[in-house]
Amino acid sequence: MQDRFLYPRPLLPAPRRLFSGQALKAMIVPLLIEQLLQLVVSIADTMMVSYAGEATVSGVSLDTMLYTIFIYLFTAIATGGSVIVAQYIGRRDTEKAALAAAQGFHIAGVLSLTCLALTLLGGDRLLRLLYPQVDPGVMTACSVYLRIVALSFPANAVYNAGAALQRAMGRTRSTMLVSLIMNLINVAGNAIGIFVLHAGAAGVAWPTTISWYCAAVIMTVLCMRGKSPVRIRLGQTLRLRTDMAARILHIAVPNAAEHVLFQLAKVVLGSLVATFGTSQIAANGIGQTLWSLAACMGTSMSPVFITVIGQCMGAGDTEAAAWYMRYLTRLSLVLAFAWNLLVTLLVPLILPLYAVTEETRHLLWVIVIIHNLFAALVQPFALPLSSGLRAAGDVRFTLWSSIVCTVVFRTALSFALGLWLRMGIVGIAWAMVLDWCLKALMDVWRLRSGRWKGHAVI
Repeated sequence: MQDRFLYPRPLLPAPRRLFSGQALKAMIVPLLIEQLLQLVVSIADTMMVSYAGEATVSGVSLDTMLYTIFIYLFTAIATGGSVIVAQYIGRRDTEKAALAAAQGFHIAGVLSLTCLALTLLGGDRLLRLLYPQVDPGVMTACSVYLRIVALSFPANAVYNAGAALQRAMGRTRSTMLVSLIMNLINVAGNAIGIFVLHAGAAGVAWPTTISWYCAAVIMTVLCMRGKSPVRIRLGQTLRLRTDMAARILHIAVPNAAEHVLFQLAKVVLGSLVATFGTSQIAANGIGQTLWSLAACMGTSMSPVFITVIGQCMGAGDTEAAAWYMRYLTRLSLVLAFAWNLLVTLLVPLILPLYAVTEETRHLLWVIVIIHNLFAALVQPFALPLSSGLRAAGDVRFTLWSSIVCTVVFRTALSFALGLWLRMGIVGIAWAMVLDWCLKALMDVWRLRSGRWKGHAVI
């Protein structure tokens, strides 16, 4: 039954339509549920951590910015592997697809162990360098949390590599179920660590680490089982194949650079927001959660682009890839519009859950409306479409366009609008959506130019 994702029945007689509407729906729905699940669990974790004391909350919050950079690195390797796997699946070369998946596991394992060693050896010094003036209690919580969650790096990397393989085959239901198990373990563990054991930062960190290892074991079994059309072999994961590793890194390195620079830009903008006053800081913090909820549809569509466009390019059918680029972008636009409309209608029910001032509530309404309007009409041309270009191997363009749009344009405009024109977080919201507009124009131009078709990665 799962084979329909590898060689799906055409929707219409035209040869370019390689994926049925049912196959696309079977990929998109689990991905959306998975994104929503992670968001709900994140909110629940934040609420529970608040009961562990301000020092723990602050320590975990500061660590998260650093921890996220490592997550982006592992995700980038997984994305590189999934693009190569999807293209080999499109070529119907399951042996090479399996080798690419195994090499993705190998690279992820080596990178994660290196990051683990560096964090354990130099993590405390790095924290003192990044946060030299924080309270000793906060620094203690930072140190405890970082040392424990660093132990999860190998499991995190292996899980992401396995999840990427499953998504490349269209098996998004599997990743959704594993994510459900992982997040349930994490939430239950946090409840025990905070409310029963009163373990502070350690009570939050250990459940995260344990949940990642449980997810990694389950995902590895799924990737090795005989029923999988493309399955990894242990021997291939233990030995480096430089030719295949180079193909993966060709996609992964620019993707990692793009995401790390984006995270560093967020850190810079976070320091800017900190100068705006209590109401604006509170509105920005809550707004980030509501923005994440609204962005779920765009985030869910990105792996679909990678699977579909990757398989089309692997089959050598650039016309099918171009057709699906346009089709999936239109589909993303329709789904994003409906989703953002729903989220906006739910805001009046969500806001009363937060005990904030009228000024903060007003700011929230303003930034949520700005975000959701452009997330519905512009973001599908900026984020999911970029994943399609990346799946085609056009990684240099996506890297440089992100640097120009996000790192340079968005950061400069945030300072210009937010600080110099005294618009505060409203100015930062405008800078964000105008960044999307510029990125969308660049991506659409690239799509129409056809230059993305000439990038061979296998």
